[in-house]
Amino acid sequence: MLRQRIITAAWLAPLVLAGLFGLEGGAFSLFAAAIVLLGGWEWTNLAGVLEPRRRGLAVAGLAGIMLVLWGTGSAHAVWPLVLGALGWALNLYWVARFPAATGQWASTVRRLAMGLWVLVPCWVGFNALRATDPGGIWLLFVLLLVWAADIGAYFAGRALGRRKLAPAVSPGKSWEGVFGGMAATTLLSLGFAVWQSVGVPATLVLLLVTAGVTLVSVLGDLLESMLKRHRQIKDSSALLPGHGGVLDRIDSLTAAVPVFALFYLQVLPL
Repeated sequence: MLRQRIITAAWLAPLVLAGLFGLEGGAFSLFAAAIVLLGGWEWTNLAGVLEPRRRGLAVAGLAGIMLVLWGTGSAHAVWPLVLGALGWALNLYWVARFPAATGQWASTVRRLAMGLWVLVPCWVGFNALRATDPGGIWLLFVLLLVWAADIGAYFAGRALGRRKLAPAVSPGKSWEGVFGGMAATTLLSLGFAVWQSVGVPATLVLLLVTAGVTLVSVLGDLLESMLKRHRQIKDSSALLPGHGGVLDRIDSLTAAVPVFALFYLQVLPL
């Protein structure tokens, strides 16, 4: 298993980094859309759609929505990010109330709708960050933020984890892990503030935004865990040998990217 994980990461990481930071404009949007559509294919499974033809139609519908957004100039607009943030507020309620509130979202139609406000704003967030930040610095920041949060949470949770974060959803996660992740992302944001010569007021805002987005990234992970637990599956798919599915790799990003993009466009004085 470890050997397969290394092999997959060896070809996947350079491909993704080249696409995210080597492409611009329509080519970048198409590349990001391909990742989101793969995630959409897996989401149909989480939603309980098992017949391949119906799954393909659902993914085609997702592609159609993104195409309309692109054609109307809304592929990097603020309003889809706002709708996504509202959707994540609802997701938070459902995760916090699991399994008591399962009946509110368990139908296939509602889980498919949930996928729209998870995946479409994520794509818009990628586009917005790339379009307003040609160098990709702050896109890199949000990617590193999610990875730093995961690493900090892993080590802090293993060493100090006592209080369970959401035992019904993900028994392995602890509040100590969350705080460890926040400590790691705080250091990351300070490093970026120095690197980008950000002033003191902007650095303070960046620290607050970083703390919020770190917590949101944890929610992204918990939401997928909740859906997988409901479906009684371990991975979203086997598309990435040794790593599970695409959603297993980007679940935190689906929450962090649109929320950070919204803050970046509306709040951060950068």
